[in-house]
Amino acid sequence: MMNENEKHPYSRRDFMKTAVKSAVVTSVAMTGFPTIVPASVFGKNAPSNKINIGQIGCGRIARTHDLAETFKYDKARIVAIADLDGNRLKSGKQLVEGWYTKKTGNANYIDIKTYDDYHDLLANKDIDAVMISTPDHWHAQPAIEAALAGKHIYLQKPTSLTIEEGRMMSDMVRKSGVTFQLGSQQRSVNPWPQFKRACELVRNGRIGKLQSVQIGLPADPSGGIATEMPIPANFNYDMWLGSTPYIYYTQDRVHSQTDPESRGGWLRLEQFGAGMITGWGVHHIDIAHWGMNTEHTGPIEIEAHAEFPKEGLWNVHGDYEVHAKYANGVNMVMNSKNPNGVRFEGSNGWIFVSRGNVGVTSTDPGSGGKENKAFYASDPAILTSKIEANEIHLYESPEQHGNWLDCIESGKPTISPAEVAHRSCSACLVAHAAMKSPKKLYWDPKKEVFKDNVEANKLLSRPQRYPYGTNYILGKKS
Repeated sequence: MMNENEKHPYSRRDFMKTAVKSAVVTSVAMTGFPTIVPASVFGKNAPSNKINIGQIGCGRIARTHDLAETFKYDKARIVAIADLDGNRLKSGKQLVEGWYTKKTGNANYIDIKTYDDYHDLLANKDIDAVMISTPDHWHAQPAIEAALAGKHIYLQKPTSLTIEEGRMMSDMVRKSGVTFQLGSQQRSVNPWPQFKRACELVRNGRIGKLQSVQIGLPADPSGGIATEMPIPANFNYDMWLGSTPYIYYTQDRVHSQTDPESRGGWLRLEQFGAGMITGWGVHHIDIAHWGMNTEHTGPIEIEAHAEFPKEGLWNVHGDYEVHAKYANGVNMVMNSKNPNGVRFEGSNGWIFVSRGNVGVTSTDPGSGGKENKAFYASDPAILTSKIEANEIHLYESPEQHGNWLDCIESGKPTISPAEVAHRSCSACLVAHAAMKSPKKLYWDPKKEVFKDNVEANKLLSRPQRYPYGTNYILGKKS
């Protein structure tokens, strides 16, 4: 039997008490929060005018999307990577160095620093910003720690495992003043300009008064091999579990040891997330909120039902249906039967928008398969309607990562700032809570609590396993 210390090895457990915490205390005493833009980013005497980025997590979404997109910008330079899996750390270093070698023709152009603990990466003062491409249960905590360390943040969706830690994250980003971007790339016109266009048409009344929004999301299958396996020697499994309960290792619970670009089994386990309601839901609810003009609020009534697996390892929801009502009178319906996308329905017509049959990665559910038109309406003339100069023009971002880098330089808000990101995620988590409730729930989006429902409010947070979790960082009880 392992004792508590053996069960929870944490090689850098004093990090927040020393490197970051002491810096933050000093900075708070003087200015309120850490310096927002480190001196290494700008200034005529700086050794480089590039934004030095540390990549946290070197799996599928990092390799095929976040790194791939960021490589395109000369103003940025990947200088470090962190991962709890030694194999991914090694292959990630090779990937980044290989890209720079190919671009510059110089095999010695850069030596990527590697860290098996992201806290050490955050302590590196030469790093100005981080991209966090980790499993869902490891989103809010490193984002909060990055904000405390004064690093700009690009965070993969969803923002948090729970509403409580999502609120902590948004508040900390706001207080620190760092530049934050969520990976809700449907807002940017590259590669999908139709989402912004659809939201502008809706906001400008091209379908009349908005009455309802229909959202279609895929559902994950059950299955998975539950047989206990030895923990790979190259993998810090205890830290990977993080704030969630300790449970034995099996590969289908985590990720492949041979293919870093495959879809991890953690996406299908409630211990680490909520399933497709947050996986794809954050993307489509974010677009619904943008078109509804409800980016800083959430539903007020919600009811749902869902099918959950009765056997197998994977246990996130399968087929489902959610009905949500907003204070502006708009009703939102989400289910696994509708076409994957968002349909805005108004008094004078409707608009449907989606990615078509294209996902971010080839292993995304819904990628490929039968053709799905990306943008159409009850009347084709709606789609070509001109939006006049005196009408509503929404924020235009050419590409999500580029917008983040531009805003680091300018200090302007990104297209997907922390509070907007939190609200799209919290609406998904409220929907997930409704899947667990036998009756309709009434949500207070200002206080972020369910009205008169003790059981539902228990779902706003989760117990956190020491020494991991946002509660321990911020000195709160678990």
